[in-house]
Amino acid sequence: MNIAIIANDKKKELITEFCMAYCGVLSRHNICATATTAKYIAEATGLTIEKLLSGFHGGAHQLASKISYGEVDLLILLCDTRDAQEYMEIEVPLIRECDTHNVPAATNIATAEALILSLERGDLDWRANDRSTSFAG
Repeated sequence: MNIAIIANDKKKELITEFCMAYCGVLSRHNICATATTAKYIAEATGLTIEKLLSGFHGGAHQLASKISYGEVDLLILLCDTRDAQEYMEIEVPLIRECDTHNVPAATNIATAEALILSLERGDLDWRANDRSTSFAG
């Protein structure tokens, strides 16, 4: 499965701790993340992560494109909704793409954990039949 991760600056530590806790599950999947998030996660876990641009410098657009082309099976998007500008410019369009293309998305740590546990149980295997491409090409 292809997992995309993006986290607001205030959520970088939380997403890093999450990835450390679920490193075993994540290691069996393809992961891409925006620049700083990818750096933190890779350094803390040793996971191989496709590094995109930072969110505001095109990374959010890259993720939206990957979602549109069926290259994302699950999105973890930890945002700070108190930052209205970032929420409207980055998070809302990504959530819209996930809704349009039927991609499960987590916007908080509780939902992220539920999706990762579902992934581990095989509950999201139907996604593999829904796409023809992967991050690896």
